[in-house]
Amino acid sequence: MRGDTTFPVRLRFTKRGPVRFISHRDIARAFERAFRVVQLPLAFTEGFSPRPRVSFGLALSVGYESDAEYLDVALVEPIDVDDVAPRLSEALPAGIDVTGAAALADRAPALQEAVTAAAYRVAVTVPKGTPPTALEEAVAAALAQTELHATRVRKGRAIVEDLRPAVRHLSLIEPNVLCLEVATQPRGVRPGEVLAAIGEGFDCDHVLRTHQWIERLGARLEPLEADGRPRALDARAS
Repeated sequence: MRGDTTFPVRLRFTKRGPVRFISHRDIARAFERAFRVVQLPLAFTEGFSPRPRVSFGLALSVGYESDAEYLDVALVEPIDVDDVAPRLSEALPAGIDVTGAAALADRAPALQEAVTAAAYRVAVTVPKGTPPTALEEAVAAALAQTELHATRVRKGRAIVEDLRPAVRHLSLIEPNVLCLEVATQPRGVRPGEVLAAIGEGFDCDHVLRTHQWIERLGARLEPLEADGRPRALDARAS
C-alpha cells in the first residue's frame, strides 16, 4: 500500500425473508463477520477502536424486503470482484445474498449522497368493505393532484408536507399491488407515507425495494454501474 491508498468496492445485496426484521446494526455486524471469514484485506478507521471502513446506502425500514441494497467497503489492496460475491453470500445469514460487486474509482461520491431515486413493489392492505376499485381510484386521484399532503412528526411536532414532488411513478400493477418510485433527495419518502397520503385506511402489507438509481447529466445508472474503477488501474496496482 502506498501512503493511505485504498481500493473501494461496492456491493449489491438482498434482504429477504425473516432477516428483514433485523436491525441495520445487525446487518452491519453480519457483514463485518463475513468480511473476516472470507479474509478481505479491509482498511480500518483510526483511533482507539478501529472499525472496517464500510458505508451503507439508503436506510431500509425494518420489515421491508429488498433486492437492491448497497454498501461500499474500503480495502488495502485490489481483489477479484467477480469472485467475492459468492464467497460473501456463503458467509452471510440466510436471506442476505451478495448479487454483484464493482471496484470503485477513488473518491467516488458516497451512496447516500449519490442515490437519487428508489423503486418499490408494495402490496396494500385495504379497509374491509372497500370497493374493489377503491385503490385504483385513489391512485388516479393522487396523480391528478398537484399536491399530496402527509403529516410527519419532527422533534415532537406534527408538520404537514407535500409529497407530490417526490413521487416519480405510481401505478397499480396487480389487484392491491403498487409500483412506486420516489425521489430520495432532498429527503427520503417511505411507501407507507405515500399510502397514507393517497387515502385513509390504506396500509403496507408487504414492501420490496426493487431498485435504486443514480441520475447524472440525463443518465440513469444502477449504483454498480456508476463511478466504476477501470480494471487497468487495478491490474497496475496489483
